[in-house]
Amino acid sequence: MNNHTFKVLEFSKIKEHIASYALTPAGKAKVLELMPSTNLKQIEAWLDEVSEAVDIMKISTSVPVHGLDGMELLLKSLNKGVALRPEQLSKLADFLDCCGKMRRFMKDKQYVAPRVSSYIFSTEELPKLEEEIVRCIRNGGVDDYASKELLKIRKQISIQEDRLKEKLQQMVRSGKLKSYLQEHVVSQRDGRYVIPVKKEYRNKVKGAVLDTSASGSTLFIEPEEIAAYQEQLSWIKAEEDAEVQKILFFLTGLVEENEQQIRLAVETMVHYDVLFAKAKYCISIDGMKPEINEAHYYNLKNARHPLLGSQAVPISFELGNQENALVITGPNTGGKTVTIKTVGLLTMMVQAGLHIPVGEGSSVAVYQNILVDIGDGQSITENLSTFSSRIVNIIEILKETNDRTLVLLDELGSGTDPGEGMGLATAILEQLYAKGATLLATTHYSEIKEFAETQAGFINGSMEFDLATLRPTYKLNIGKGGESQAFAIALKLGIHPKLIERAHEITYKERKTYQDEELDSVTKREREKQIIVNKHQQRVKKQPSPKQMITIFQQGDNVVISPANVFGIVYKGPDEQGNYIVQVKGEKATYNHKRLTLHIAASELYPEDYDFDIIFESVENRKKKHLLSRKHVEGIEIVHEE
Repeated sequence: MNNHTFKVLEFSKIKEHIASYALTPAGKAKVLELMPSTNLKQIEAWLDEVSEAVDIMKISTSVPVHGLDGMELLLKSLNKGVALRPEQLSKLADFLDCCGKMRRFMKDKQYVAPRVSSYIFSTEELPKLEEEIVRCIRNGGVDDYASKELLKIRKQISIQEDRLKEKLQQMVRSGKLKSYLQEHVVSQRDGRYVIPVKKEYRNKVKGAVLDTSASGSTLFIEPEEIAAYQEQLSWIKAEEDAEVQKILFFLTGLVEENEQQIRLAVETMVHYDVLFAKAKYCISIDGMKPEINEAHYYNLKNARHPLLGSQAVPISFELGNQENALVITGPNTGGKTVTIKTVGLLTMMVQAGLHIPVGEGSSVAVYQNILVDIGDGQSITENLSTFSSRIVNIIEILKETNDRTLVLLDELGSGTDPGEGMGLATAILEQLYAKGATLLATTHYSEIKEFAETQAGFINGSMEFDLATLRPTYKLNIGKGGESQAFAIALKLGIHPKLIERAHEITYKERKTYQDEELDSVTKREREKQIIVNKHQQRVKKQPSPKQMITIFQQGDNVVISPANVFGIVYKGPDEQGNYIVQVKGEKATYNHKRLTLHIAASELYPEDYDFDIIFESVENRKKKHLLSRKHVEGIEIVHEE
């Protein structure tokens, strides 16, 4: 699969999400190297692994995957003739301890995850190595009791240092040197003991100057009387360094003897980190294992694009029984491109061994190659137009396609003359189908929709559009191409039916009647309101912003009137200027929609059949209405305040 496919389908984003669940740098790096496989048995094994890991996570989410820090550098340091440092050995001991915890963790998980739990038991326990490191290394250094010789040497060092300090303390306290010293303390410079002497008394104290203060007024001198003690201490410390190196080389040798077992354990723990990162991600997207096949068969049930989260609209379709090519039509921003991207990305995820967000009983086909032509793909460096660059991509697709290829084509043939574009698109679809590919293509061309209707192996699909709300629902319908919604939308928005009939005649060379009666009462009311809005917008010379659109209120809506910020109840409106009659404290007045802000909708305040006369009519008028509803009464007059 080429880099273009990975980029367009955004497979790298999936890997980044998985990597965020990995606990170790090595695990994160391994996830980012994840690639789809084309081997059916390997994919099946990967999916089963993730299934078992998910089952383990349901029992316990605290998987002991840690201790890998520094292991890669440690393994690179082996067999170089250099001893491992104490901190490296400490990290190795921590890692071996982590492996022991993983064994104990997996011991009671064998019944739900026999494959995954067996990995840690295939590694060898190294208790002697771990015990020896713990015995010899403590607090970031070699312990006194690592060897009898080291213990003996360090006792000698302690005795010699005590002698030195005592000798120096005697010198500092003596009256002989008291006036020459800057202060009566003993300090160290480069591991040797010194006393602080005033600069002007340099010749009064015999010894070597080892350091000078920042101001130059104090000299740190090693007195001649203790030089012999210092030399003896240095020799003992040299013996200590030699013994420490001897112990470190001994421990390094033990590690090198078990190098292969350690490498296997590291690989196993990294694999666990990657595996449980996959499992955590699959749980987060509510993924499940689909059935897989090499028979070009798809049966997706409630499949969702994993990068869209809760915004994803599920799609369901079956492909591969009699038809291997799906042609999807529908309006712009209706979800056609997302649909074919969803199929491509889910296929790639499955081939990488990941569960996918689909319903129970879903099936996904496995392919050697997934080729895509989605987006404009314009090449600035090659000075190619959108159409030209897409044709270059199509040529590569035609070359690489075989009977184990999934091809995804978005708006095939667009960007050029509609007639020629349609013909070219049809010919390309025929050729790709003849080469045995599984095809998912989107188009605006009605001719391609008709081609798919009659051509063997092809099936139409369409993205649903809600005429009531004038918005796409993003749902995929299989078996029938999408009908053009342009005329229906125009009629709903207020264009006269006669104009629509003429447009239909020009387009389809046939007559059709478009009547208002075709709309239900609710749609008519919405249309009448929209017509008022359209008329208002037509009077605005410049393009109106969303703030200039007439806000539609219903009778009974509780609104806030600016700038006084008083509350009122909508009585009537809007008129052609966008004005409403609003009742405020029993008085009705006219206000422009720009001054009104919805506070509480009428639907939330009153039952569906509520009689608004109770609010807007006086008691006297309601009595008169009640009387007239029973019989005719001469001389009764009802006056409305408008």
